[in-house]
Amino acid sequence: MGKSRKKPDAPLLKLLAGQKLTTPPIWLMRQAGRYLPEYRKLREQKAGFLPLVEDSEAAAEATLQPINRFHFDAAILFSDILVIPYALGQDLTFIKGEGPKLTPALVNHRLDLLTKLPDRLTPIYETVRRVAHRLSPETTFLGFAGSPWTVATYMVAGEGSRDQAVTRAMAYRDPQAFSEIIEAIIDLTVLYLDGQIKAGVDAVQLFDSWAGTLSPQQFERWVIDPTARLVEKLREKHPNIPIIGFPKGAASRIKAYIADTQVTAIGLDETIDPYWADQYLPADFPVQGNLDPLVLLAGGEALDQSITTILDAFSERPHIFNLGHGILPQTPLTHVSHLLEKIRG
Repeated sequence: MGKSRKKPDAPLLKLLAGQKLTTPPIWLMRQAGRYLPEYRKLREQKAGFLPLVEDSEAAAEATLQPINRFHFDAAILFSDILVIPYALGQDLTFIKGEGPKLTPALVNHRLDLLTKLPDRLTPIYETVRRVAHRLSPETTFLGFAGSPWTVATYMVAGEGSRDQAVTRAMAYRDPQAFSEIIEAIIDLTVLYLDGQIKAGVDAVQLFDSWAGTLSPQQFERWVIDPTARLVEKLREKHPNIPIIGFPKGAASRIKAYIADTQVTAIGLDETIDPYWADQYLPADFPVQGNLDPLVLLAGGEALDQSITTILDAFSERPHIFNLGHGILPQTPLTHVSHLLEKIRG
């Protein structure tokens, strides 16, 4: 397990070090986002999402907004997983109503024709430095990156999709070319996370949002193995850094993911039965999750029942309360306040 880096009083870092806490620490994926009126106001002042990420002071403000309003136990860096392909030389745009676009798409373009531009990551390290000294000793600062498979799906197809068919087909058809993309992502992601840690984050999370689309053999090859090598390389630089893995949709393959990647904690999506996870996963292994973002949106009795179920299921192991994926933009602020009251009593 990791150690509490510079913050011995931070509940989330205590938990990642293996301590069971009576009240689970809580933060929410995508907590710095459009459900917050102050974020929407900040976003309107920028020409687009990427200019906001590249403006270190504005990105620091976005990172801190949910902490100032809700006092979550962790702040998570305001950025995007697609800054890695952007720093590998793809052009990145965010089109309203369509999502991110990366050009040229690597399904028809060789990786070696791109020009690496790691300086594109420099503003993000400055964001980390600006946030780190503004957080209380009780608040953990989380950095993050996309896991290699998920980042590769965007790089190959040039955009997101529901089934990642373009990328999955390329991985079958030309595994050598796809391996080169994965290796480039691993190397730059290690550099990126190393920069975040040096600038002041206390722990990191690896988002593998599209892990659930692969067959078992491909999951082993393109999710587990690259993540394990990324974790190993990062730990060579920072042996005690806590790492949360979030392989969304991994289902029963989570146990193999934990064993083979050597992450510190596992994030569970909302499709995982928490009682099954508690029985199936290694004893005392820290888990994070896994409230359905839609039940937080709905509120009421369904929300209360879901909270109770998760707290009961994970009452005997280290547990970080979180959503099973990112908070939805339409989520009422009162529902978030109610969630915190239920967790913290």
